[in-house]
Amino acid sequence: MTATELRPAGKGGEALTTEPRPVREAGLHPDRTAPAFGPDADPVGIIRWALAAHPDLTMPSAFNLNGVVLLDLAAQAGYTGDVLFVDTGYHFPETLATRDRLAERYPQMRFVTLNAGATPDDGQTPETLYASDPDACCAVRKVAPLQNHLKATAPSALLNARSREQTTDRADIPFVEDGGSRRKINPLAYWTRERLEAYAEAHDLPVNPLYHDGFLSVGCWPCTRAVKPGEDSRAGRWAGKGKTECGLWAGDNRL
Repeated sequence: MTATELRPAGKGGEALTTEPRPVREAGLHPDRTAPAFGPDADPVGIIRWALAAHPDLTMPSAFNLNGVVLLDLAAQAGYTGDVLFVDTGYHFPETLATRDRLAERYPQMRFVTLNAGATPDDGQTPETLYASDPDACCAVRKVAPLQNHLKATAPSALLNARSREQTTDRADIPFVEDGGSRRKINPLAYWTRERLEAYAEAHDLPVNPLYHDGFLSVGCWPCTRAVKPGEDSRAGRWAGKGKTECGLWAGDNRL
């Protein structure tokens, strides 16, 4: 399945609309016990601090532009831990190829694919659940595999690539987020898309080729479309569904 085939509609003809999405409360809480990093703090320095504070630091990633840049910065900081990717069974081939290119580029990290081998007809969910109840589809195919892995491995902190510019509900994201028993480290909190693009170009990073076709945030093919001028970078995710997050970073089952 290719991006070109899916831009007009999802599988079965469900239109991916361009209706604006509602603003949601993100519930982001800065960790007041962490260092007071300023807006211009070097992400590499933040990652080095996180590695010292959390030797079991773990990185989930979907290998979008932010994630690719974070991988390179993490390599500079000396990160050699796990990179967790959830195979929902609905990923674009380009996304899987990008994962493989990154694993080859950063052999010092362990790339772990959870739910490996998933397919749309594997019986985990009804074949059209993504259209009728995208929250439920995400919960089963994306959130649950990662949550189960984290329960088994129990890392004390997660390194992730979210940034303030991505959506309004991430606009206040701090560098270090209080997640209760598990901190969330957000080294790219203040980076703009222009800065990310410039960094990726300067370091010849293997960015998902769909990005250059307007897919500024790439998720599962039934629920992702290209972004239109003036929209935020995640506007192509679940467009018209009143949904802004898969459930990993917001909601009752968030990480």
